[in-house]
Amino acid sequence: MIIFMCYPKCTTCQKAKAWLDENKKEYTFRNIKENNPTLDEIKTWHKMSGLPLKKFFNTSGLLYKSLNLKEKLKDMSEDEQCALLSTDGMLVKRPLVVGKDFVLVGFKEKEWQDALK
Repeated sequence: MIIFMCYPKCTTCQKAKAWLDENKKEYTFRNIKENNPTLDEIKTWHKMSGLPLKKFFNTSGLLYKSLNLKEKLKDMSEDEQCALLSTDGMLVKRPLVVGKDFVLVGFKEKEWQDALK
């Protein structure tokens, strides 16, 4: 079973949810705004993903921009960045899909097909 973490009002998340449903993938839904990732989850998922930590930030989000994170992130340690991500789900790139041995950040249909076949 996978965890599908999204913000229901996000159109990309809605497309991703429709894709999961159309492809009959079972998942546990989690609203990223109401139940944001914990510090331990962020650290674990970052390691599992193999992605740079910056990929976990919602760089187009209002909160990211209002906190001027484009400038601030480069001076923050990974631990500080993980801690920041765990404070507010709106800072986290979405949708986020977590499986037993993979993490998908954002919705790229080909990537999802390959991981969720």
